[in-house]
Amino acid sequence: MTDQPSEPSVSAIRDAARPPVADRATFQAELNQLRVREKAHTREGDAIAAARRRLPMVEVDPRTPLTGADGPVPLTGIFEGRSQLIAYFHMWHTGRPAAEQCEGCTFNTSHINELSYLHSRDVSYAVFCQGPYEEASRYRDFMGYTVPWYSVPQGSVDRLVADRYFGILACYLRDGDQVFETYWTSGRGDEAMAPSYGLLDRTVYGRQEFWEDSPEGWPQRWGSQGGQFRLDGRPAAQWPRIRAGRDDDLGPMPDGWTRCSCSLHTGPRAAAAT
Repeated sequence: MTDQPSEPSVSAIRDAARPPVADRATFQAELNQLRVREKAHTREGDAIAAARRRLPMVEVDPRTPLTGADGPVPLTGIFEGRSQLIAYFHMWHTGRPAAEQCEGCTFNTSHINELSYLHSRDVSYAVFCQGPYEEASRYRDFMGYTVPWYSVPQGSVDRLVADRYFGILACYLRDGDQVFETYWTSGRGDEAMAPSYGLLDRTVYGRQEFWEDSPEGWPQRWGSQGGQFRLDGRPAAQWPRIRAGRDDDLGPMPDGWTRCSCSLHTGPRAAAAT
């Protein structure tokens, strides 16, 4: 991507402008003023969550098949006996190498590991991947993901995605043999999955992305079209796996699937990469 530095360097941070220095009392006084806004923001978040709990829901075919390690699984089976399910719809570029897989979906999915707290609330979690299971599961293994992982067969896409797109986060409720979708979001709504952003927002330089409102001289090195999730030509989270010696070969493209020809591989980004 043209919106990411070709050689990210710590020196860019060391050479950046800095906030003014104040004594402890002055620092705390200004922080206390900000804390009022932070608490108001938290309360508004609570009110929005309360409104989510009052949304209507839409019925989804509970027999919709997905593909897991042991073959087809109906949507009801993904709940693993629980009453609720959160599913992240992972975008996939069939027939493309690991380095060309979705950087945003990799960013989101790489943050989710510990599910016991969700399970304690009777909530299951799973990834619904757009691509063929044979290929996408190799990516899961390469990345070391431990959460339940399923492929959405082409015949099931319309039933689940319903004129939307992969990259959404959706919530479901099971009532006996019926399944209902209760909420979905995408884009910045998916940031709930990624505590890295929440932590960066609390640092002096923030996310270091071009769109942020930062003082003059603050480092802003990253765009918002995917480059913010990539480093040296591949999703940033892949590098620790590569350095650990993991194999990122996704194998041959499975029969019946067509090599991805989306704009990522045919548009300006592909041209810029050649």
